[in-house]
Amino acid sequence: MKIGIFTDSYKPYTSGVVTSISTFKEELTQLGHEIHIFAPSYPHYEETEENVYRYYSIPSPTNPDYTLAIPVYPGMNMLIKNMQLDIIHVHSPFTMGRVGLRYARKYNLPLLFTYHTRYDQYVHYIPVAHELAKEVTIKYSSHFCNNCSHLIAPSSEIEGIIRSFDVKTPISVIPSGVPIEKFNGRQAGWLREHYPIPDNNRILLFVGRLTKEKNLPFLIQAFKEVKENLSETTLVIIAQGPLEEELKELVTSVGLELNKDVIFTGALPFESLINAYYSADLFVFSSLTETQGLVLIEAMAAGLPVVAVRASGVQEMVDNGINGFLTVCDTHELAGAICMVLNDDKLYQTLKINARKKAERLSSHNMALKLEKVYKELLANSRYNPEKNLQINTWTSL
Repeated sequence: MKIGIFTDSYKPYTSGVVTSISTFKEELTQLGHEIHIFAPSYPHYEETEENVYRYYSIPSPTNPDYTLAIPVYPGMNMLIKNMQLDIIHVHSPFTMGRVGLRYARKYNLPLLFTYHTRYDQYVHYIPVAHELAKEVTIKYSSHFCNNCSHLIAPSSEIEGIIRSFDVKTPISVIPSGVPIEKFNGRQAGWLREHYPIPDNNRILLFVGRLTKEKNLPFLIQAFKEVKENLSETTLVIIAQGPLEEELKELVTSVGLELNKDVIFTGALPFESLINAYYSADLFVFSSLTETQGLVLIEAMAAGLPVVAVRASGVQEMVDNGINGFLTVCDTHELAGAICMVLNDDKLYQTLKINARKKAERLSSHNMALKLEKVYKELLANSRYNPEKNLQINTWTSL
């Protein structure tokens, strides 16, 4: 099959969405499919991949690392026509998703949409009228979903949330998988080799974005309580984002020492990130707005138990008491769970074994096979179901 991927973010930007697209692209290519990616451009980035088409973009006013595509690409219509795509798969309902929708309509192609993000939980980036913005975002997202042939939800919980928005489109639950084979034979001492972490310290690891929705001030406050009970611990935060300086100031204001108690590494290449997972003792997670939390499964692939706040997307990835622990959003409870795991070696080893087993079940190869099945079913329906084709042709604009 020839599959067109339309996304509002792609390399070199780092996020769970980008990782998901890249991983699925690799797995689907190995299965014999041809993947074409349409994405924003980024300043000073030199393209290294084939079949990637970049739209001119401008920096986002709220996050300079992120760029916003201008949906104009001279010659794109002829390019899409000559590609003879079988399916269009979009990863956002906004700019590039709208571009994908337009070409799906024009060429009567099945349109698949992966609901990566709880968009209604990101309205804090809008300076005013948050409740109104939330209502509009939900209506917009649901309307877009109802104009698609099929939806992918990263978890059953997110499927339920989508359904609550009065979405009628068929939904398949397919989490983003982890390339398990890339997690073998890694450097367990990598973090200590590259950062000033004492040999005796246990390492707590967070991976994500330095943004409001990741709830990092809460995590730093919880770590302060951990440090009071287990002095030989270090929190490593592998991330970049607009809140970096603010979070560093918080670290020092609560009496913790930067580059000793709490270490910010910035974003790391995937190879280094895997080594960092293997170097840590426990993965900690405080986000409240995930649709899946891909980093949780990445951590488990390295045999890391997880202690996280019980929230959407997270509670389906972490099996409480089996491969990690989930807590309410309370610093004392989160800190207590972290200390409990680190103080009980028998419990820790059990969680570690079960974490790896969970990741193996969610391997990227297994998830790609599920996605491939959806593609094939959509393609068969679009070819042999005249009523389906008629419905796609008669979609109306938003």
